[in-house]
This record gives sequence, C-alpha cells and structure tokens, in this order.
Amino acid sequence: MKTVAVVPAWNEAQAIGEVLDGLLPRVDAIVVVDDGSTDATGKIAAARGARVLRHVLNRGLGAAIATGMRAALDDGADIVLTFDADGQHRPEDVSAMLAPIREGRADVVIGSRMLTKEGMPFVRRVANRIGNIVTAALFGARVSDSQSGLRAFSRTAAEQIQIRTDRMEVSSEIVAEIFRLKLRLVEVPIKSVYTTYSLSKGQSFVMGLKTLGRLILRRALR
Repeated sequence: MKTVAVVPAWNEAQAIGEVLDGLLPRVDAIVVVDDGSTDATGKIAAARGARVLRHVLNRGLGAAIATGMRAALDDGADIVLTFDADGQHRPEDVSAMLAPIREGRADVVIGSRMLTKEGMPFVRRVANRIGNIVTAALFGARVSDSQSGLRAFSRTAAEQIQIRTDRMEVSSEIVAEIFRLKLRLVEVPIKSVYTTYSLSKGQSFVMGLKTLGRLILRRALR
C-alpha cells in the first residue's frame, strides 16, 4: 500500500530537515506544503527529496493539510499520513500508525498523546482536554486527543473527509468528519518530543479563542 506523508510547514527551516530525514525511510513519498514561509523551509524540503507545494501567502494549517491531502491522493496514495514539521512527532511511531489501516481494522488512525501523557507538559494536557471538550460539545465527537497532528487515513477516508476550515480548528473538524461519516477509528498511543522550539509553535490564548469562534461557525454551517 502506497503511503504518502503530508507535512504542513510554515517557517520550519530549523526543524524540517531532521523531520524529513526520519520520515523518508518509513513512507513511499512526502508532500511538504510550504504555507507561505519566509525562511528556507521549502528549499530544505526539496533538497531532502520531498515534493514541495507552496502557498504564496500563509493560509493556515487547515488549508495546508487540505492542499497536501489532495496532492497525496493525486499521487496515488493508498494511505495518507499527516505529520507535523516542528519535530514533535517521532518517526518511529509511524509503523504503529499505519498498521490498523494496512490490516483492514481502521479507516482512520489518530496518534494519541493522551493515552500515555509521557513527557507531556501540564499546560499542553490542559489545552488538549479543553480541545476534546469543545470537539465533543460542538460535534458529539469524543476522542482522547482531538488536537493530534499525527493521523493516518485510508484512501477512502481521505477522499470523503471535507476540510472547510483554514487554520488550527482543522484538528477538531477532522474528528467531527470522522464521526459524521461513521468511519472506523483506532487511536494509537504515541509519545511526543517537546522542546522549547516545538512548544513555541502552540496556540496562544487569543488564538485559542479565535479557533473556538471559527469552530462554532463551522458547527453552524454543518
């Protein structure tokens, strides 16, 4: 089964080279969506052998994932893996993410940090719980880690999921789509690598409020 990794990236020159080095042996192809970066993100990704698609302007995480998933499907992907560019995810977790789909047990796999919580800062645990509560309240979709960026989709699932949001709210939107479409979901425990750099990429309080507002709007348009 052909696996294509989608890596949304915005100003990730500091980390993306190492991320791609870890991913390359574990997937068949990588699509990096350079979301309007002003640094060397795209050049570094291309030098590693990734296919690089560029948004001229920064459109947001949701838009980057949507662009990448379309490209992966066009490339003939049987499995689409989303993987963050900031070094938070461990490449060694990829095989466990792909197994349920390869074995026919799942349509979608979410890598859950909340099933282990090992090394997860308290602030991140609280933020994740809030994200889970909001996702459940708005969409009736309950998972242990609604904000995880490490996901795997079968081709059928990736073709059906509709991404309408452009920014950080996409994580909750994807979970809502999984439940709306009644896709078979498996959650796999993963460990994350938290550094000063990766922690700086999280949402601020103000951004979190904006994300909530956009999710409420998404729910109204459902």
